Formats: sequence, C-alpha cells, structure tokens
Amino acid sequence: MRIIVHTGKGGVGKTSISAATALRCAEMGLKTIVISTDSAHSLADSLDKQLGPEATEICPNLWAQEIDVRYSMEQYWGRFQKQMAAMFSGRGVDDIVAEEVTVLPGLEEGAHLLWVNKYHNEGDFDVLIVDAAPTAETLRLLSLPEATRWWFNKTVRFMKGASKIMRPIGKMFNRADIPDGAAWDQVYQLFETLDNVRQLLSDPAHSSIRLVVNPEKMVIKETQRTYTYLNLYGYATDAIIANRIIPPEVTDPYFAQWKADQQSNLAYIQEAFGELPVLRAPLFSQEMGGLEALNMLADSLYGERNPAERLFDGRTHTIESDGAGGYLLTVPLPFTEKHELDVFRSRDELTLKVGSYRRNIVLPFALWDLAIDDARFEQSSLRIRFSGETKAVEVEPAPDEN
Repeated sequence: MRIIVHTGKGGVGKTSISAATALRCAEMGLKTIVISTDSAHSLADSLDKQLGPEATEICPNLWAQEIDVRYSMEQYWGRFQKQMAAMFSGRGVDDIVAEEVTVLPGLEEGAHLLWVNKYHNEGDFDVLIVDAAPTAETLRLLSLPEATRWWFNKTVRFMKGASKIMRPIGKMFNRADIPDGAAWDQVYQLFETLDNVRQLLSDPAHSSIRLVVNPEKMVIKETQRTYTYLNLYGYATDAIIANRIIPPEVTDPYFAQWKADQQSNLAYIQEAFGELPVLRAPLFSQEMGGLEALNMLADSLYGERNPAERLFDGRTHTIESDGAGGYLLTVPLPFTEKHELDVFRSRDELTLKVGSYRRNIVLPFALWDLAIDDARFEQSSLRIRFSGETKAVEVEPAPDEN
C-alpha cells in the first residue's frame, strides 16, 4: 500500500489537494482511502459528502474518513485507561479528572497513526492519502513514536513490574483497581503499533510526504522549516505542491503586483527545494468542493500521471564505511544554520537537535563502540565520522564556513 501524507501551513489547501489526489487514484483503478487527521475536519466539505469515524464509500474505489480521536483511543487505550482511572477515583480523584490524567501525553495525536497501521496491516487498499493537520501539529504527530519510546522504556516497564508486586498485596486489602496483565498488554500493543507506523512512514518505498505551499514568502519559509524537520525525523519528501497560482489569463491590473510576486516566489521555491519536483495548481474561479471541481484540480496537478507514483527518490541519512574501520553518517538538513544544531551521543543512539525539535537515530551495532572523531556541517548536511574510542565531541563548522 502506498501512503501519501499532505501537510503544510494552515489554509494552503491541503484538504482539497488530498481529496483531489485520492479521487484521481480511484479513477485510475486504485482502491483508495483518504483520511483526515486535522482536528478541524473539512474533508467532508471538500468531498461534499457526509463522513464519520469509520470509512465511508464515496464513489467506486474511493473511501473517506474523518478520524474521531476519542473513538480511536477507546480501541487502543480503553482497558488500561479505565483501570488507571478507577485507581485514581478510588483515591478520591474526580472521575472526569481521573480519565483525563490517564491519557499519555501526545496520545490523542497518536490515535491518528493507529489507523495508518490498521489499513496497512489489513491490506484492503492500494493507496492511503492522509490529509494532515497544519505543519506544527503534524511534526508533533510524526515525532510521537520516538518521543514515546523513552516514556515506554523508562516508565511503563517499571510500572508493569511494580504492578505485579502490588496486585497480590492489593487483593489482600480488597483493592482490585491495580492494572492487570491484559491492560498492560494493551499498552505494549499501543507502543508497538506506534513504532511500526514510524518504520512504515519513514520507508520511502511505502510512504511519501508532500508539502503544500502557496507562493507567498511567509508560507515558503514555514515549509522550508518543515522540510528540515522531516529530514531530521527521517521522513522522505517526494514533492512540493504549489497551490493557488494566479493564471496568466487573469489580466486585471488589480492582480498585477500579486502575480509578479507569485512568479518571483515560484522561482524561489524551485531554487530552495533543489531537485524536488514542484507540482502546480492554479487559483480557480470557484471553490474546490464536490467531485467535479476536485477533478479539475487533479487534472491541473497530475495530468495523465499516476499520483501514487514515487515522484522523487530522496535519502534522509546514510551510513557508509570509509574502508579503514570507520564509518561516515550523513544527514541532510537543508535550510539549517550551524548554530541551530546540537548533537548528543550515547553508546547506541545519536540525538540531533535543530531548534526545539529533536530526532534520535538508533546506531547499528558496528558503531556502538566507536567514537565520533569528527562532526561537520557542510553543504547542507551533517557529516559525522565514527572511529577509535568513545569520547565527547562538538559539531565543528566546515573550514570554508568559518
């Protein structure tokens, strides 16, 4: 199953792009589902159809779904949450408060990822289109599997071990509100699912991120930052979609300066994102609602091309042997300045931090006992050389960047 995630700054037209892409895939004979992970759902409005928390058939080969967070959490977190809430309630905490405090931070966003795993495992669809939330929320969503790994390893394992001891004691005092083995199994299943989704979405053979922009400076700047962070987390972007371009046939003088600015910004988009293909869609004279209008949008974006194809074969990071017992790790981080970047190392893991975002790269066994000899930021990539004995290191600029 191919997975295509559309994200971008709020208001750039992600939902229309997602709906049009899904419709075109369906018309090409691919069994397609489009899901919305934006809490402010507008997918139903774009398709002009009623949607719910489960998949709804729209037309031949096309299904759509607006994800309900509470509905999703009940399936993956319900048993554990009920037992934890009962434990808090038994200690005098208000029932509503008890239910809220037993939600793992970030889990509400993570509920969206659980549906990606479900559809992939079931194998009923050829294409899954994700109408994602605006960029900041999407980045939190995509970073959730790695962020929860620490919580799982440090907290959940300890709590499960403690509950094995406490449950027999609790029974002696007629306390049956300590989570049982089945509840903890649900927690394990949740974290395993999140990790599976991380691997799936970071595999360019299965998944692609497509960034939707309007040709405006503020939008382009945010999209550049998003592209950097997607590289940081290991997610492959295969296209930029420039939406709402004023067409040449608009000759009203009122739009002259706006058109000139757009053309300048379109040239900057092409320059800024290098080899990434840029798909273009015009500003239409009507709203993009309903299947007929979405078909017009799909025509402008794809023509005869299949939207489910991989549009660019990018690589997020590489590890190569230097032939002398050492290795070179290269992580592309376009639009990053050296002063924004920090690197931290443990034996089996490397943590990269750009601004307020971070990514953990699990190192292969061959690198565990090697030190970082050199770390440089050059040609928009972080290059880290491993060899010798373990020692601390700071990132140094390339000689020509001093």
